[in-house]
Amino acid sequence: MKGQGIAIIAPMKACQLLLACLALCAGLAETRTGFAQANSPSAPAPSAVVTVPFVGCASDGQTGPVAAPTGKSAAVAIPAAMAERLAYYKTEFPVGILAPRGWNCFSVYGSGGMELFVTPDPIDRDGLVSGDWKGFPGQVIQLSWDSGVTSGRFEVAKVIARVFPEFKAFAQSVIAEGGEPASDFPSGPYPSDKLTYRGKSVVEFETAANAQGLGTDSRLLMNANPINGVAIVTGDTDLTLLAARVPTTDSDLIPAIIAQVESEAASSY
Repeated sequence: MKGQGIAIIAPMKACQLLLACLALCAGLAETRTGFAQANSPSAPAPSAVVTVPFVGCASDGQTGPVAAPTGKSAAVAIPAAMAERLAYYKTEFPVGILAPRGWNCFSVYGSGGMELFVTPDPIDRDGLVSGDWKGFPGQVIQLSWDSGVTSGRFEVAKVIARVFPEFKAFAQSVIAEGGEPASDFPSGPYPSDKLTYRGKSVVEFETAANAQGLGTDSRLLMNANPINGVAIVTGDTDLTLLAARVPTTDSDLIPAIIAQVESEAASSY
């Protein structure tokens, strides 16, 4: 959904929206916040299962605004000292992420998928759902889900062409449609990205400061700080992409944030 203004996507019929929501539920099932440590060796060793506050996030998109949900504290297996600095941010849809406490959140959705943003800065909601907004220049955590069976397949294919050779056939099939020029799907990793594979369908990454990479295949604009995250192919070749740029003082939280996303994606299948 990179760079797509939700307001400019053609409206879906009610049945199409239902199918898209069902696909989203398959891509990221109801929240499971126990971390799968084996899937992410970089995650901190847990000391005990502790809880973090639940923060509901409002959404807006093709069929209009969706109110922020209410929920209970989320159980996570991370050190207690770390849990004291985190909260679990979630939309009405089954998408949630860990992020520093006290931040703002908002999500947008459309036929291709959805995006959840958590940032310490004020969020320009009107800008997010328009086609004119440039992106986040500062600190932000974004979690995106793109459907491989709707218009989101173009974004899925672009990331697959970059870092998922096992799914090359899917990218080639999307390119063959001719909806976008083949030059929009360059093959091979970004030169400045550092990649760590956790399997054929999971790759953690760090996009260097002032460089294009998987981290900027999002609404995050490049700046003088790196972007960390993970890309995951699941289900009917759907894509989950986390991109996080946090203050230096919170950089130790990144492994836990990534591990939680990996765990939710893994538990869905």
